[in-house]
Amino acid sequence: MYLRHLQVTDFRSWEHVDLPLDQGPTVLVGPNGRGKTNLLEAIGYVATLGSHRVSTDAPLVRHGCDRALVRAAVVNEGRELTVELEIAPGRANRARVNRGAVGRPRDVLGILRTVLFSPEDLSLVRGDPSERRRFLDELLVLRAPRYAGVRSDYDRVLRQRNALLKTVGRSAARRGRREEDPYALSTLQVWDDHLAEAGAELLAARLNLVADLAPFVASAYADVAPDSRPALISYRSSLGEALPEGSGAPEGPRVTAEQMSEILLRALHESRDAELERGVSLVGPHRDDLDLVLGQMPAKGYASHGESWSFALALRLASYQLLRDEAGGEPVLLLDDVFAELDSRRRARLADVAAKAEQVLVTAAVEGDVPAELDGARYHVSEGEVTRG
Repeated sequence: MYLRHLQVTDFRSWEHVDLPLDQGPTVLVGPNGRGKTNLLEAIGYVATLGSHRVSTDAPLVRHGCDRALVRAAVVNEGRELTVELEIAPGRANRARVNRGAVGRPRDVLGILRTVLFSPEDLSLVRGDPSERRRFLDELLVLRAPRYAGVRSDYDRVLRQRNALLKTVGRSAARRGRREEDPYALSTLQVWDDHLAEAGAELLAARLNLVADLAPFVASAYADVAPDSRPALISYRSSLGEALPEGSGAPEGPRVTAEQMSEILLRALHESRDAELERGVSLVGPHRDDLDLVLGQMPAKGYASHGESWSFALALRLASYQLLRDEAGGEPVLLLDDVFAELDSRRRARLADVAAKAEQVLVTAAVEGDVPAELDGARYHVSEGEVTRG
């Protein structure tokens, strides 16, 4: 899989860019603040319908404009598809494939797959659990696009259930007894069922993903930091010991959504009193985390700066290896100004992997930051202009 052409209009700082691309390495060189990262962000948006830098679409539209356009021509196993996305904050985004409208923007997911490594990835190790949950869910969608719908359904049900918990909890506090409002409690049971159904599918997929990803992470970390302690990942669920023994482990059993639904529904019933008191859902995938461990200690809070960078790099390299080994086309590798942050050993390991990719796009402030192994097409990025050189 590779990107043959990228066109953006009114995206971030760019009024308009037409960028033909080749297989193999392409390097975008230019001073910081000239829009290199914005171009990789546009490519990533086609793959994930989201930005790695912001949580909403509004900042993606150039100041003073009401919409942005991103068009990408993607070649996979000899077949070319052109994806066009219209980003319009405050209105429904629109998508087209080969100039034909699709029902929903998420219908384009899977046409382009990317793995992006950027300075923001340090938050995977040092940041909040939400950063790691997002990492897992985005990888799930790259692996199987239908999980975009699963995640959306879960988020919608969670919001509605939380709103009902607050309403029922306030009503119960006024009356002193919850049993006096059987209608509200029966409605809550309906939302329990919905949350268990949507949450079980997301939870099962995450557990199985972590089981598949863990060996790649351990291997990648050993490659980039051979003198460090071994790296391990595991899934920490709000369901705790209620999960099947060994689930989420490479040698453990693969779990099903049906199994998880029963367990999650039981946990919701057991936590009901506490949830009504606090007015929020206390169990489910939204409360989970991906544990990152070095030796016997958690990476967060104990890893050095170099070890944290190594772990973040290992997570991305492992994602790339996992996707490359599965059906769907080798992902495009995006490396956003990361070589300047890495020491010579980590730089060499990343360059070795990137040089073998079908397509890799690299940004750098100075050409000297780019390893010789990634010698390929060069573009110079200046204020409002991209020129090949």
